[in-house]
Amino acid sequence: MKDKIYVTRPFLPDRKVFDSLVDQIWTNDYLTNNGPLVQELGQKLCEYLAVPNVNLTVNGHQALEIALKGLGISGEVITTPFTFASTTHSLTLNDINPVFCDIKENDLTMDETQIESLITEKTTAILPVHVYGHPCNVEKIAEIAERHGLKVIYDAAHTFGVRVKGKSLCASGDVSILSFHATKLFHTIEGGALVYKDEGYTRVFNAYKNFGIEGEERVDYIGGNAKMNEFQAAMGLCNLPYMDDLIEERRKITMRYRERLSDLPGIRFFEPDRQSEIQYNFAYMPILVDQEKFGISRDGIYEKLKQKGIFTRRYFWPIVPDFGCYREAHAKDALPVTRKVGEQVLCLPIYNGLRLEQVDEIVKGIKACR
Repeated sequence: MKDKIYVTRPFLPDRKVFDSLVDQIWTNDYLTNNGPLVQELGQKLCEYLAVPNVNLTVNGHQALEIALKGLGISGEVITTPFTFASTTHSLTLNDINPVFCDIKENDLTMDETQIESLITEKTTAILPVHVYGHPCNVEKIAEIAERHGLKVIYDAAHTFGVRVKGKSLCASGDVSILSFHATKLFHTIEGGALVYKDEGYTRVFNAYKNFGIEGEERVDYIGGNAKMNEFQAAMGLCNLPYMDDLIEERRKITMRYRERLSDLPGIRFFEPDRQSEIQYNFAYMPILVDQEKFGISRDGIYEKLKQKGIFTRRYFWPIVPDFGCYREAHAKDALPVTRKVGEQVLCLPIYNGLRLEQVDEIVKGIKACR
């Protein structure tokens, strides 16, 4: 293959439209501190997602930390070991102990049937992740949280555009966190957001993202700097109108993968869109590789494709409990499904602009590994 194919590539909107918004920034002479473009983007995201409150931040990780501080989370939080480092780090950086709950092999989200066995007198919240945009069992998790008086914060970084029963998935829980990193379906270069129903959270979230400042001479919280700036908002405003078309393009790419991979023993992929109540966003293309059935390991496929200029990603691997910073404390955690999936998962290239003939070449490369 002549051109290298990477696992993802950021979408860039019409340059002229972006330039026109940059001109507005120069005219407004307003760069940050909740400028007019940030306010406009927040309102348009509320409309697109059909949610009451979207509070924009400089990135998704800061949104997670603000949610934990704003909701007064402490002690222990039950979370998933199959996630990006940010999810767990947000807890540890706030002196909260992560308690790992194993995942379900059918969709790789937190196994809600194991949550209650992990609850102690120190548990204050549940922090699940909609992995690859696969919806957690939000109804069951809500029931457990209510029964035990716990808060629910969703890491919804992968969920932009996902709807369940016509409702945006990021409307679940007390707060849901979105990431608008450049690699995401919807991006603001860097960026993130807190999504929530209770308007009462707005004051404290705003304070925590602006050094705790609530007035010219009033600082009531110990906060940091997590404000989205006008240039980020400009990129978001340019990208938002493309979303439905981008999702449809990724759907076609996903269907091509499924068609071409369906006859391969030992290769399993996920099809959340086959559930009638789920409107999926096709943001990722994860597969699980069963070495015994396929004839070569996930790592073997990864290396052979890389030699052909096709760059996949073992995402998420290593699993969080195997990170150097967590290994000692969590080495004995019984997480059989997570450990198995961590050894099998491989995310294939998917991005807007990936041609169907390139998908065919990727699949051809996978088949040649056997």
